[in-house]
Amino acid sequence: MTLPRKNLISVEDTPYYHLISRCVRRTYLCGVDQSTGKSYEHRRQRIEDRLRVLSSLFAIDLCSYTLMSKHIHIVAKLCPDQPEHWTTDKILQRWTSLFRGPLLIHTWLRGDPMISVEHKMLTELAELYRKRLTSISWLMKCLNEPIARAANKEDQCTGHFWESRFKSQTLLSEKALLSCI
Repeated sequence: MTLPRKNLISVEDTPYYHLISRCVRRTYLCGVDQSTGKSYEHRRQRIEDRLRVLSSLFAIDLCSYTLMSKHIHIVAKLCPDQPEHWTTDKILQRWTSLFRGPLLIHTWLRGDPMISVEHKMLTELAELYRKRLTSISWLMKCLNEPIARAANKEDQCTGHFWESRFKSQTLLSEKALLSCI
C-alpha cells in the first residue's frame, strides 16, 4: 500500500530530494517535436524564471534542475528552520506574491486596524502559510500548475499536462546527491 507523501518526507533523515514531473502522452515541455517540427523552446525561459521566483519565496533551496523535452528534474534541499525567523509580514508578503489571499491579509498588509478575532485568524493563516512555504508539494504545485495552464492555452487543449502529481526520491547520501546532480 502506498503512503502519503507527508509520511515519506523526513527532514531528520535527509533534507535532499530528487523531484521529477513528466508530461503526459506526447506533450512537449520544451525543445523541438521531431515529428511535427514545432519548437517549444520558448517555454524554457518561462520555466526558469518561475523556478527563480519560487526559490526566492519558499524555504527550499534548489540545488540543480534540468529541463528535458518531456520532463523536469529538480534537486531540492529542505530548509525547515529558515521560516522560524520569518515575521508574519514576511510570510504574508511571500504568500501574496504567489496567491491573492483573503481580504484579511490585504487589510493587515495595508496596516489597517483589526479587531482581536481578525488578528487571531491572521496569525493562524500565517502559520498555515509558513508550513506551506516549506513544503515540497506546495513548491511543485506552484511550479507545475502555471506551466500546465499556459501550455494548455498555447496548445489550445484542455486536460492533464502532467503525467501524475510528481515523483520524489530521497537522496540519502552525499554520493547519491552528487550522482543525481
